[in-house]
Amino acid sequence: MAKQRGIIKLKGTIGDITFYKSKDGYIAREKGGIDGNRIANDPAFQRTRENGSEFGRAGKAGKTLRLALRTLLLNSSDSRMVSRLTQVMVKVIQADMTNERGLRNVIDGEAELLSGFDFNISGKLGTTLFAPFVGGIDRVTGAITVDLEPFVPINMIAAPGGTTHYKIISAGAAIDFEAETFVVSSSETAVLPWDSSTTVAINHTNTVTPNSTKPLFLALGVEFYQGVNGKMYPLKNGSYNPLALVQVSGL
Repeated sequence: MAKQRGIIKLKGTIGDITFYKSKDGYIAREKGGIDGNRIANDPAFQRTRENGSEFGRAGKAGKTLRLALRTLLLNSSDSRMVSRLTQVMVKVIQADMTNERGLRNVIDGEAELLSGFDFNISGKLGTTLFAPFVGGIDRVTGAITVDLEPFVPINMIAAPGGTTHYKIISAGAAIDFEAETFVVSSSETAVLPWDSSTTVAINHTNTVTPNSTKPLFLALGVEFYQGVNGKMYPLKNGSYNPLALVQVSGL
């Protein structure tokens, strides 16, 4: 792989060289690879087919999780979040000790490995929100909760420059990775001033299906705003807003 330099940037294919634009700039690379039919049928590529099957399953699982949390992710994700999430989903699947290689899945894997995943690498929850919180997942009632005791925002929230206000957001989700469906519920505070005044206690209850047999997730995040003439504007288009999975309950 090589980077294009110069005034004229190419896109497309010339001979055996493909030119394209990526997040790392304009790239040129030589076409190549093994025939697809051989990969699909040659016994020598059995491991490749197994890995491909599980990677595809991880990609679909990540997509389902992202769709479940889409409302929150609109303002709280980075450009490489999809690939990072897929990598963790692969680890979840590889932790499946029940099925044979190539047939392993999220349900029989370790969904708890997703706990702590930050959807925005530019604004991690652990380096933004320092106010103690307690998360809870009640599988019987379907209540997915998060509670924060009163705190002083300017001391307990590391906000980017220009911040005048913020909002605490959360969501609970029950996800059926096999059917690629989900039940989700979300909560948010009002837009609050980022100042030295102590907040009231914050209590969110996000209710999903009671007695669910699916993996359950609790996501927690912060959104930042700048107030101008009485109107609130999302700060930096959400590029510093943290959102993370703070608690996960597998089967």
